[in-house]
Amino acid sequence: MKKTQNYVMRQVIDEFVLVPRGEAAERINGTMILSETAAFIYEHLEEAIKVRDKKANTVNEQDNPLGYEKESKLLVGFAIPCIISMLVTALYNIVDQIFIGQGVGMLGNAATNIAFPLSTSCTAISLLLGIGSATNFSLKLGAGEEKESAEYAGNGICLMAIFGIALFAVTTIFLTPMLKFFGATSEVLPYAQEYTRITAIGFPFLIANTGMSKLILADGSPRYSMTSMLVGAIVNTILDPIFIFGLHMGMRGAALATIIGQIVSFCISLRYMFHFKTIRLTKESFHMTGRHIENIFKFGASACFNQIAMTIVQIVLNNTLSHYGAQSVYGGDIPLACAGIITKVNMIFMSFVIGISQGIQPIIGFNYGAEKYERVRKSYLLALGTATVLSGIAFFCFQVFPRQIISVFGSGSELYFQFSERYFRIYMFLTLINGIQPVTSNFFNSIGKSQLGVFMSLTRQILFLLPLIVIFPLFMGIDGVMYAGPIADAAAAIVCGYFMVRELKELSVMDKKKKEESAALS
Repeated sequence: MKKTQNYVMRQVIDEFVLVPRGEAAERINGTMILSETAAFIYEHLEEAIKVRDKKANTVNEQDNPLGYEKESKLLVGFAIPCIISMLVTALYNIVDQIFIGQGVGMLGNAATNIAFPLSTSCTAISLLLGIGSATNFSLKLGAGEEKESAEYAGNGICLMAIFGIALFAVTTIFLTPMLKFFGATSEVLPYAQEYTRITAIGFPFLIANTGMSKLILADGSPRYSMTSMLVGAIVNTILDPIFIFGLHMGMRGAALATIIGQIVSFCISLRYMFHFKTIRLTKESFHMTGRHIENIFKFGASACFNQIAMTIVQIVLNNTLSHYGAQSVYGGDIPLACAGIITKVNMIFMSFVIGISQGIQPIIGFNYGAEKYERVRKSYLLALGTATVLSGIAFFCFQVFPRQIISVFGSGSELYFQFSERYFRIYMFLTLINGIQPVTSNFFNSIGKSQLGVFMSLTRQILFLLPLIVIFPLFMGIDGVMYAGPIADAAAAIVCGYFMVRELKELSVMDKKKKEESAALS
C-alpha cells in the first residue's frame, strides 16, 4: 500500500486502485483504477516529491536562520535595533522636556505638551510616506523592476518635501488658534507660541529624515539609518543645555536645539539618497504620477492611522485636563504639565515594548509561512513574556518612585507634586499588562491578518480611551481622566487576549494536523 496526503493506492488482485481520502474524498466519489505503468509512475513520483521537499526544507533552514535558530536569540537580534530606533525618537521629546523643566519650569513643560500633537502629526506623515514608499520600493526591487523601484523612492521623497512645507505653512499661519485648539491656557500659550514657532521650521526636515530612514532600511542599511537619527538626537542633547542655561534662551533655545538636530539628521540621510546600494535615482525618478502616489498612500495608511489616533487622543486629553483642572484645586496648568511628563516617560517604556513587537514580526511571519506553527507559538509567547517582564519593572518604578521621576523634569509646588503622584499611580496602574496589545497586534500583522492587527492597534486609543476621557470627567471631574487610563488598558488587553487565545488554539490544531500529515507521508 502506498499513500499520499489525499490518496491511498492499493493493489487488489492484479489491479491498482487509487482511493481518495480526507479532503479529496469529500470532492470525489468512488475510486480510480490505474494501469501497472501508471501505478509505477505514481509510486516513484511520490518518492521523488518527498525527496524534493526534504531537500528544499534542508536548504531553506540552512539559508535562513529564522527557520531553525533559537527563538530567544532571534528576538534579541531583531528587537534591539527596533528598540534603539524607538528610543532615539523618544529622546528628542524627553531631552527637551527635561531641560525645559529645569530651565523654564512647569509652564514650559505644559507648553511642550500642548505642542506634542504637532510632533505626532509629523510622525504620522513620515510613516504614511516613508513606509508607503519603502514597501513599494521593496516589492518592485524584489520583482527585478529597479526603474519602478527608483520611481517610488523619488515620488516618496517629493511627497515628504511637499507635506513638510505644507505643515510648516499651516502651523505658522494658524499658530495661535491651533494651540488654543490643542488645549493651551492663557498662561501656557506664550510659551507654546515661542516654542512651536521655531520648531515648525524643522517640520520639513523631520518628516523628510524620518521618511527617508525607511527607504534606507529597505535598501539594506539599518546601521546608517540608525546613525542618522542618533547623531541628530546627540546634537540636540548637547545644544539644549548650552542654549537654555549658557545663553539663557529659554524656550527658544530648546526649540533651536531641536531643529538643528533635525537638520543634521536630514543632511546625513540626504547624502545616502545619492548612494543607494540597489538603485540609482535620476530626474525621471522624481516625476510624480497618480498611480505611484496612490500605492504609497495605500501601503502607509495603517501606520499613519495609529499616529493620527494618538494625536486625536492627545488633543482631547489636553482640553479635558485644562477644562476640568480649572474646576479643581490644581488649576488648568498643573494637570497639563504633569500629563505631558507622564506621556514622555511612558514613551521610553513603550519604546521597549513596541521594539519587541516589531522585532518579532519577521520571525513569526517566516515561520508561519513555513508552516512551523510551534515556532510561531513559542516566538509569540517569548515576546509577550519579555514585554510583560519589562512592563512589571515599569509598573514598579511608576508606583514606587513617581515623585523622583517627576523631579527629573524640574521643580514645582507641593500641589504640583501631589497631582503628579496621583496621576502616575492611577493612570499608569495597569502598565503591567500594556505589552499585550502591541505584541498581539503585530502578531496578527505578521501572519497576514492585517485588518485584525489594525483593529487591535486602535482598541486602546480610539475604542476605549477616547470615549472614557470624555465621559468619566462628567461624573468624576479631573479624577475621571486618571481612571480612564487603566480601564482602557484592561479593556484593550481583554479584547486582544480573546482573539489571541482563539488564534493559539487554531495554531495548535494546525500544528497537530501538520504532524499527522507528515507521519502519514513517512
